[in-house]
Amino acid sequence: MSSNRGSGSRNLRRNALEFGRTFVVMPKGTHQATIVWLHGIGEKGSSWTQILETLPLPNIKWICPSAPTRQVTLFGGYPCTAWFNMESMSEDACDDLESLDASANHVANLLTSEPDDVKLGVAGFSMGAAVALYSATCRALGQYGNGNRYPINLSAAVALSGWLPCSRNLRNRVGASQEAARRASSLPILLCHGKVDDMVDYKLGEKSAQTMYSAGFQNLTFRTYDRLGHYTILEELNDVCSWLISYLGA
Repeated sequence: MSSNRGSGSRNLRRNALEFGRTFVVMPKGTHQATIVWLHGIGEKGSSWTQILETLPLPNIKWICPSAPTRQVTLFGGYPCTAWFNMESMSEDACDDLESLDASANHVANLLTSEPDDVKLGVAGFSMGAAVALYSATCRALGQYGNGNRYPINLSAAVALSGWLPCSRNLRNRVGASQEAARRASSLPILLCHGKVDDMVDYKLGEKSAQTMYSAGFQNLTFRTYDRLGHYTILEELNDVCSWLISYLGA
């Protein structure tokens, strides 16, 4: 096993919530990349497999895990599948760093057994996109929020209708290390957001893109869609496919 694919931190809280079933969409062509796709709140791993199967990306393997069921404060404590708890929806909010780390670690563990010659990525929708962007910051910083080493050499991160959580002081943290700054500047990131999103406000997505770019994530693309709400459309999916082919060659 290569040095950039460690086991990740498993020192999680003793009563950690259990992740649900993981679904896999195997490549129809030559396996060149593996991407973990993270669903939105209230969904499960299978929610996106049918869409992913239809994308013209035959050389990508998709791994679609399911989030634990937990009470979400923002929704009055209603139990639903969620990658972390939220008290508010803002980029400065860091209400549940422990669960963010647990979810990012779960993604990393799903990628550890992939072949060494395969490029690795993380992508998601809504709350799943938030974990994807958080994972990108962990990759740049070389560690999770709890200080444990981040083990995966990510080659791409994609976020649809999402935001960056726990972004406070990101610029200072990335700038404090030449290695972190180098990793941040070289990591391709795609953010897509609809301008009429009624769940994750467009301004939050835009601010997250600006925050990441100013922190040193300069290989970042931000695409907007005038009439898109909190869902996806063919135009957006085509942009994602073109972007992945460009950066992963898959």
